[in-house]
Amino acid sequence: MSAQGTSGRGSGPAVRRGPKFAVIRFPGSNCDQDALHVIRNVLGRPAEYVWHRERDLQGFDVVVLPGGFSYGDYLRTGAVARFAPIMDAVRAHAERGKPVLGICNGFQILCEAHLLPGALVRNTSCRFLCKYVSLRVENADTPFTCAYSEGQVLRIPIAHGEGRYVCDEATLQELEAQRRVLFRYVNARGELTPESNPNGSMGSIAGVANARFNVLGMMPHPERASEKILGSADGRGVFESLVLSAVAVA
Repeated sequence: MSAQGTSGRGSGPAVRRGPKFAVIRFPGSNCDQDALHVIRNVLGRPAEYVWHRERDLQGFDVVVLPGGFSYGDYLRTGAVARFAPIMDAVRAHAERGKPVLGICNGFQILCEAHLLPGALVRNTSCRFLCKYVSLRVENADTPFTCAYSEGQVLRIPIAHGEGRYVCDEATLQELEAQRRVLFRYVNARGELTPESNPNGSMGSIAGVANARFNVLGMMPHPERASEKILGSADGRGVFESLVLSAVAVA
């Protein structure tokens, strides 16, 4: 593994045994350190950076594609990153049924790579949005949400200019019927309103899973809301869920 792939050892609680996380680093990633910090220093779980030129994810249990602006968002968000050498390994990891979490730009990459349906396009406001929003947990019976309760309302920040989730009507109906919408934008009382949908996403969708429920893409940033000192620890449950589900399988 390259030097980029082995950096980032931070101080914190003693690292415990359990699922090992890979945090993929693309040129332009800027939330990779946040994700690694939460996994290592908040949860105390093993995690390593993996550089986008690597081709192997053997030994890792969970893969995280972090937020940022991979390859400068050239062409469109995630369009270049889908061709990175590491993405073949990410696909193989997902095909083996292992968890893949894409956050913000990671969600965009997963859609471009066809690991998730739909696409993320420019916000209806045509403005970059950076603020806290409220999310409702729509399905708590998944590897990404089992630490939450169904219907629980979370306070987690967004930071994106192209976060509006779109898909064709048939796909939307399939996502809803199969309960693959895991997070939805709501107001603080957990109600669906036009005002609570910050980017105009279809169905107020904030996060969707694949048919096997081992790949999740979400636009809000749980790694930025995993410690109370940051204003909210509501996002920590996403990472705790991955640990809990991996331990249960083991």
